[in-house]
Amino acid sequence: MPIEGFDYKGFAANMAEQAKELVPKELQDREKDYIVKTLGNFTLLAGEALYNDTQLNLTVEQAVFITQIIAEWSFHKSIDLIHSGILPQYWDSIMQKIAFTIFEVAKQAVIRKIPQDQLLQAVEHHVIKVYNSSIEELEKKGVIDEETKTRAESQSNIDAMAKAAQEEQMKQKQAAAEQAERNMEEAQKRREEKQKKQKQEKMLASMPKGISNKQMKLMSLALVLKILSQDKVTTILNKFDSNDSLAISQYMNMADLESHMDADLVSDCLKEIKEYLPVKRKLTKENVMGDLLRIYRSTPREKIEKIIKNERPLVKRFVAQAYDGEYSELPLRVAGIVAQYIEESV
Repeated sequence: MPIEGFDYKGFAANMAEQAKELVPKELQDREKDYIVKTLGNFTLLAGEALYNDTQLNLTVEQAVFITQIIAEWSFHKSIDLIHSGILPQYWDSIMQKIAFTIFEVAKQAVIRKIPQDQLLQAVEHHVIKVYNSSIEELEKKGVIDEETKTRAESQSNIDAMAKAAQEEQMKQKQAAAEQAERNMEEAQKRREEKQKKQKQEKMLASMPKGISNKQMKLMSLALVLKILSQDKVTTILNKFDSNDSLAISQYMNMADLESHMDADLVSDCLKEIKEYLPVKRKLTKENVMGDLLRIYRSTPREKIEKIIKNERPLVKRFVAQAYDGEYSELPLRVAGIVAQYIEESV
């Protein structure tokens, strides 16, 4: 009795449709058609043979399994033949041997209830064996040369697809990991922004009435400057404009400055000020020249020459050549001191 419920015609047509979507895009249309047609024909023939074999007593699942193996190997080995360089007139005979071998090996393995993984290994072993022996036979007949034989035997579309699938899986995992990392960074950024906002709100709430945020920062800085030496205080104040420098000096002279300040508020102000302080750069010729050229663009040359009029000739030559973008033979440390001196004097 035929296998009830086994629609081998529909199954073969479905396998052929799937093959159309999977054939390598770089192949010619006639080559793509050959792959789909070969897979469809062998799947249909195998399904029909199993359907009409009343001696096997196979289930629908077993019949589908065997025909699917034939469909998959027909797909892969027809692609290998196309890539091999063997002429098309020899493809059919090789594919027929492969399909017949799969049919017999798989059928006997199912009947003997061999585990599925062992069955698939046995099918693969015999497919490769029949494929290679067919290639060697063509070489013996003089149909192909040694180079074509070697190229044909090295083809393995099933391995290429497995490798491509693995690489795609790795790409997806990497993309997922990168997205997760970006999500974590964005979440961290949102947390930091929220904390910053909360600090600012706390700062505003703690700030004495009538005192602006800027004034609070200048007062916080004044607290720190009160414990430094006068030379350091002067150097720091010179970095500010005259109005801010004057305000800081006034706050430093307030006897009860600490009483107007909240300790946490002072700490937050100083941290915020620190974010905007310039980072000490590495002393290099490029940095020194960059500093001088920046000063030159905003300061008349006469004023700079007046600043260095009492300096040694070597220093004067260094400053003059810097106008032309040249670095004269002046020790780097000395050059840095000269640039700093000019910047503080203009």
